[in-house]
Order: sequence, then C-alpha cells, then structure tokens
Amino acid sequence: MNDQNQDSGGTGCHARHRLRRNRVRTCLAGLAIVLVAGFASAASPATGVPDATQGTSSSALRKNAVQSIPFDKLDADSRAKVNSVLSNVSVYRRLPIRVVNCDPDLYLFLVRHPDVVVNIWEVLGVAQIQLRQVDIDTFRIVEAEGTVATLEFLYHSRDMQIVHGKWTYTGPLLSRKITGTCLAILKTGYTKGSDGKYYITSRVDGFLSVDSGGAEMLVRTLQPLVVKNVDNNFIQTVAFLGSMSKTAEVNLGGMQRLVGRLTRVQSETRQQLSDVVASVAQRATANATAKKDEPPERVASRPQDEALRQ
Repeated sequence: MNDQNQDSGGTGCHARHRLRRNRVRTCLAGLAIVLVAGFASAASPATGVPDATQGTSSSALRKNAVQSIPFDKLDADSRAKVNSVLSNVSVYRRLPIRVVNCDPDLYLFLVRHPDVVVNIWEVLGVAQIQLRQVDIDTFRIVEAEGTVATLEFLYHSRDMQIVHGKWTYTGPLLSRKITGTCLAILKTGYTKGSDGKYYITSRVDGFLSVDSGGAEMLVRTLQPLVVKNVDNNFIQTVAFLGSMSKTAEVNLGGMQRLVGRLTRVQSETRQQLSDVVASVAQRATANATAKKDEPPERVASRPQDEALRQ
C-alpha cells in the first residue's frame, strides 16, 4: 500500500475511485454546487407519497421544510436572507434521506468545516471544486464548470444547520451569466444501536432562487444534464463521511497523517480535526473492550429517525 492510501486509511483507493466516477462536486454543507448546478433536475412536482430514499420536490414536504426553520432563533439579518430566498423559490428539492454509521462528533465537525472535506478530496486527487474558509462560518466555492458561490452558516445546532449561499454561474452551458441565492437546511437525527455505534440520519431540504430572467433557462437547460447527479452526489458524500469515521476507528495513525497533509485549512481547524479523530479512536477502543465478552446481537442496518420523515 502506498503512502497516499495509508494516509487515507479506508478512504483510499476504493473511495477515490468511487468519488472520481461520480465527479463529486459538493460536501454536506457546501450545498451551493448541488443547489445551483443540480436542483434544476427536480423542477417537476412529485406525485403520490414521496419515498424517503429518493429525492423529491413534493409541495407538502416543501411546506414542512419551511415550517421546520427556527425563525425565532435567527437574528434579523439571517431572517431577511432566509425570507429573501423563500419569497422567490425557483426550485425546491428534498434530497434522499440517508442513514450512516458515523461518530456524531466527527460528523458535526465535518459538516461545519466543509473546507476540510474538500481538502481531503484534494489530497485524494478527486476534488472538482475549491472551497476555502474566508471568515467565521463563511466559505467561498469555485467550481470547475463555472459556478462561484459564497456560503454562510446562518444557524447551527446539533440537530440542524442552515446555510445561505450567493452564487454566480458563467459556464459553457448557458449563453450569459446568471446569479441567484440558495438555502440549505440539514436536519440530523441520532440513534445509538445495541452495538454501541451511532447511526446518523441526514435530511437536506434545498431552495434555489434564480434572479429575474434566468430561472426558466436554468431549469430547461440544466435539467437533462444533472438529473442523475444531484441525489447521487449527496448519497456518496454521506457515505464518505461514514468511511472517514470508520477509518478513524481502525487506523488512527493513517488519519493523523492525512490530517497533516491538509494545507488548505486553517491550522486551528487542522488541530481540532486531529483531536476529534483521536477521540473517535478512543471511543471505538473503549466500546470494543466493553462488548468483547458480550454475546453478539443483531443490529438493524438502517435505523431511521422518524422525526426526519415527517
């Protein structure tokens, strides 16, 4: 095994191939790329009862997503940004609900530091975007196919993240520059299995607003190109977070070496990541020791948090 595969642990060759094959363009919090370049694929309203394992644009779920926003916990500026997007929604999309075995602390760290995820992809040689932190809770994305976006966390808690984005597209797919805003709401549920492991449910609702004159052209032009990508990108990204957690459990040395190769993130962030993965490994060892003498139990492979389905 070469140094790159050792540094990435279980996230090495197999994950690199899978991510390259799917041309990953986004991370969990860096949803502007999905919202801008992908949500056009979901412009048609869903019919019947939505399947939580599939993406949908159900009007009922759109209403549910809006109702879930804790407006009373947002400051005036954040409320204005949220309402600005919601008052001019060009495309709404609820991505497939996903469940992954992942350490909660590592999951939240990676969600709140999308620059770390993208920098890891850069180290693995699969990144299709550049993403850098430019201020507290603010990140800038440059995507190879023509999208530039600034993302800002308006709200974050253990159970919910709200991200607002401003974007511009000047790529080859359209004849002129278009601009707009977007809003992503990530809701998270946590279930601890009888094996002592955590299963994390992720639900994302995305709202894309295109400035006047651009929405119809965006939907008509991009829909056939990205219809198969938007949900798959999210599915693969969540799976990647799970693989990071598994690697931290079984190959702490490799993870620590990988952390040392992250040159696109702030030194403080890099140290925090090192501390988090060390804690993941410590908890995994303690859990394995506690369970060693216990008889094996059957654990559901995909426990769901029903609150996220409603």
